[in-house]
Amino acid sequence: MEQLAAYAVTEAVSRGRLHSEPAPENRGEFQRDRDRIIHSTAFRRLEYKTQVFINHEGDLFRTRLTHSLEVAQLSRDMARALRLNEDLAEAIALAHDLGHTPFGHAGQEALNACMKEYGGFEHNLQSLRIVDMLEERYAAFDGLNLMHETREGILKHCSLANARALGEIGRRFIDDTRPSLEAQIVNLADEIAYSNHDVDDGLRSRLITLEQLDTVAIFAQYRREAGTHWPGLGGRRLIHETIRRMINAMALDLVARTRANIVAAGVETLDDVRHAPALAAYSGELGAKLRELKTFLYENLYRHERVLHVMGMSQRIIAKLFATYMADPGLLPPRHQERVAAGKARAVADYIAGMTDRYAAEEHRRLCAPNAS
Repeated sequence: MEQLAAYAVTEAVSRGRLHSEPAPENRGEFQRDRDRIIHSTAFRRLEYKTQVFINHEGDLFRTRLTHSLEVAQLSRDMARALRLNEDLAEAIALAHDLGHTPFGHAGQEALNACMKEYGGFEHNLQSLRIVDMLEERYAAFDGLNLMHETREGILKHCSLANARALGEIGRRFIDDTRPSLEAQIVNLADEIAYSNHDVDDGLRSRLITLEQLDTVAIFAQYRREAGTHWPGLGGRRLIHETIRRMINAMALDLVARTRANIVAAGVETLDDVRHAPALAAYSGELGAKLRELKTFLYENLYRHERVLHVMGMSQRIIAKLFATYMADPGLLPPRHQERVAAGKARAVADYIAGMTDRYAAEEHRRLCAPNAS
C-alpha cells in the first residue's frame, strides 16, 4: 500500500478511544472499528430501513444497508487516491446512517416533531448515540468504543447546544474547526451515492423517465456519451452505463479539486486540515451540475405523489407509536424501560429509531389498530 499522506489520520496521531483497550492483533485500530460496526445490531437493521422506497415495494430498490455499502466503496477509492486512511473512511461510511429511523427522512421528520419539546431528534446524533451507548455487545463498556476520529466523522452536523453537551467530540463545532479529510470525503461520497442511485431507483420505479432526465445537464451529457460509445444500446444497460459514468466523473472531480485545495491551503499535517477551510469539494462546474440534479430529484421524485402518500402514512405510524409509548412506557421492552428514568421521551425515541420499516408497521398494527383487517 502506498504510504499515507502526512495529513492523513494514523493511529499515532489519533485521539484514541474513550475506554482504553489492548491493541488488536493482526489488524489496525480503524479496522477494528469497521469490524465492530459491521457486527453491530444497528448495522444489520439497515437492510430493512428505507432509502427512498419502502422495503416491501421491491427487492431491487436500495435500502440504508446497500446505500451504506456504496458509500463505503466510493469512500475507500477516493481515500486511496488521496493517500488517506482507507480503513477510517470505510468505518465512517458504514456507520454514517446507523441512527436513521424507519421510513427514511419521513420517519426522521415525524420523530423530530414528536421530540420537539424534548431536545429534538437528528439522525447524526442518534448514530453517535448508538455507537457510544445503545449497542450492548461488550462486557467492559456500553456502545462500540470507537476511535475518536471515527466518532467525529459520524457526527457530521451538530447544533452548538448539543455540541456543548457532547464534550470533546462536539468541540470542533464550538471552535469552528474541521474533521479529518477522511470524514470530509465520506460526507461527499454519501452525496454522490444517493444522487446517482436515486436516479436508478427512480427510473426503475417509473416515477421519473429518461425523457425527464434528459433535461438535466449531467445526465444528458453522459447518456449521449454512453450512446455514442455503444450505438444502439438501450434499456437497463444504457441506464447503468450512464450512471456509472456520472459516478466516475463526480469522484474524479472531487479527488482533483480536493487535491488542488490541499496544495493551495499549504496543508502538511492533520492539524492543518482541522484549521483550514473545508478541503474536500467539487469544482464549481461539477458542483452546479450536481445541484441541478438534486433539484430535479427533489421536485420529481422525492415530492412525487406516490412517494408523498407513503411518507404521510409512515409519519402517522411514527407519531402514533410515539404517543402510545409515551402514554404507557410499560409497553417498551425491558432494556428500554430501564432508560425511562433518565428521560422517557428519549427512551421512546431510541426504541422507535431502532425499528425497521416492517417492525414499525407491525407494532403499529398490534398496538394501535389491533382490529384492523
